Amino acid sequence: MNEEWIYSCRLCPRDCGADRSRGQGACRTKIEQDGTGSWTIPVARAALHYWEEPCISGKEGSGAVFFSGCSLGCLFCQNREISAGESGKWISASRLSEIFLELQEKKANNINLVTAGHVLPLVREALFLAKERGLTIPILYNTSSYERVEAVKSLSGLADIYLPDLKYHSGLLAKRYSFAEDYFQAASAAIREMVSQTGPPVYDERGMMLKGTIVRHLVLAGSTMDSKRVIRYLYETYGDDICICIMNQYTPMAAVKDHPQLSRRVPEWEYRRVVDYAISLGVKNGFTQEGEAAGESFIPPFDHTGV
Repeated sequence: MNEEWIYSCRLCPRDCGADRSRGQGACRTKIEQDGTGSWTIPVARAALHYWEEPCISGKEGSGAVFFSGCSLGCLFCQNREISAGESGKWISASRLSEIFLELQEKKANNINLVTAGHVLPLVREALFLAKERGLTIPILYNTSSYERVEAVKSLSGLADIYLPDLKYHSGLLAKRYSFAEDYFQAASAAIREMVSQTGPPVYDERGMMLKGTIVRHLVLAGSTMDSKRVIRYLYETYGDDICICIMNQYTPMAAVKDHPQLSRRVPEWEYRRVVDYAISLGVKNGFTQEGEAAGESFIPPFDHTGV
């Protein structure tokens, strides 16, 4: 494995050049060596997860592996306990490959890599090991989309399904809530590469996705105009070659107390306005959330289960 990224990390668009062995960096994630000299990364949870899109979770569940730390760091993150790097057990690529195989044995529909971009080289190593050892279920890359195109290209032939966010169209909102004014430029380029790898969605006889890209957009209170721009961009760019998931599960967390607009949940009428707009554009290949989707029930315990 090329270790340059550990001592001078430039994996994400923040390009911070951090020495990850010292715990520096925008992602707040230290890369440590174990007693054998192998590099290790923090994983907060590895278990069957039932709250993804129906074609991802199904009845059996998605084999979700939650990585600690994040290169984006949104103020409103629902997984803030791990995105801030505050939870995780450090494991080697070899152990991670075993976890993938254990999830396959539990009949997971896929391996769901949740926010892995900031530790991607070791994750790739683990995927190669697992495939050599018999991993056959689809690999799903679940990301904020704040990725370098080169990083996404490194997953070609490894990732079968992409589950990226497209959080903002507005650079002002991206700067205010995620400290990343260049978010749309970076994310849209990354998503373009993802779609080029997967092509249109492919499903098995049960309706489970085998290949394809589902782009998620979380509607934020008071930001329906930006949500409409996101949906319009996605549909005009990709049409039915992607699925669009419009989410209403935003839950105010403690970190947003100084941002009044984020301190409330999204009213049903605001969410419906975005969904109705998508329908008016002609979007048919997608998902919406109905009823009381917002809530901390969507947030699993990051207690090192399965790690």
